[in-house]
Amino acid sequence: MALSGCGPSGPPPDLSWLTSVPDAQAQAKKENKLVLLNFTGSDWCVWCKKLDEEVFYKKEFADYAKSNLLLVEVDFPAQKKLPDELVTANNGLKDKYQITGFPTLIALKPDGTPVWTQIGYIEGGPAAVIAKLEAAKKK
Repeated sequence: MALSGCGPSGPPPDLSWLTSVPDAQAQAKKENKLVLLNFTGSDWCVWCKKLDEEVFYKKEFADYAKSNLLLVEVDFPAQKKLPDELVTANNGLKDKYQITGFPTLIALKPDGTPVWTQIGYIEGGPAAVIAKLEAAKKK
């Protein structure tokens, strides 16, 4: 399942966020891409919104993501109601990866091996995140 618009200005229209890690991993294997998990509190977390606006909503990141990443939003909203099965799946991922704060970004190889974890906001816009992901691809 893909999410359309999240956040105040919405992501670039051609950037799609999945909600299923198994689906993303299957596609990542076919396309030889990393899977980027974005653990977010989309409607209450100030730093998550800042990351959206300063990184994910930028054309530079969108262009990079299309060629290199499968994006998965793991959302824990306060106001927005998610389907029960998505809440259960997201809670399972939160436990599996021992998420202690939002936002948390985790890059996975297609087989599920974590190669980069960022807890909290990362400064430097798309370039900083892309640099970390490029380093993670070499692991």
